[in-house]
Amino acid sequence: MTKETIKAQVRKAFDHRVSIRVYNDKDIPKEDMDYILDMAWLSPSSIGLEPWRFIVLDRKAISKIATDLKPVSWGAKSQLDTASHFVLLLAEKKVRYDSQAVKDSLYRKELDKEIIASRLLRYEDFQKNHKTMANSDRLLWEWAAKQTYIALANMMTAASFIGIDSCPIEGFQDEPVNAILVKHGLIDPNKEKLASMLALGYRANTPKHKRVRKDRHTVVTWVD
Repeated sequence: MTKETIKAQVRKAFDHRVSIRVYNDKDIPKEDMDYILDMAWLSPSSIGLEPWRFIVLDRKAISKIATDLKPVSWGAKSQLDTASHFVLLLAEKKVRYDSQAVKDSLYRKELDKEIIASRLLRYEDFQKNHKTMANSDRLLWEWAAKQTYIALANMMTAASFIGIDSCPIEGFQDEPVNAILVKHGLIDPNKEKLASMLALGYRANTPKHKRVRKDRHTVVTWVD
């Protein structure tokens, strides 16, 4: 396979992907969902932290929480009724440089103690002096939440490659939705919080509107 063939396939996947809000009743095979989720699992993150967790809901699981979610999730109403699967993207709350989450991210790389100590000092400097977020729970969570969007984009692209449609969802009320997920035993409110949701399935109809983007030259700038 040539480089040009690969580029054409990638472009085709991007051209196919639009945000689909209503899906047909065809279920995504488990092997295809596993492939999509692998792309999230393998995604890069700042300092290799992987400050995320991905909860996967099939139609049966969606139906158990849809009634609760709809009143506080204006951006997901039709998707909750029709999607084959939902992925809830959670971001960790406690990702300070001296947290167990950060230490665990280094331990799993099997680094020696001196390297770990050196990196923790670097992360402390990064959080205190470069991003000034070390003492803000809100800023720390937002930093973690940003990482989940890398995984979100990779899942959407991977899905489009194999003809599966998707819709990223941020249209929900923060506190009520997280409270519902706690009530249903899906998240630990002390450790994590919902960043976004992803609906997946097969489009019920051809999209009514043509995809539109800003003129390329207005968003891409080359510097000589």
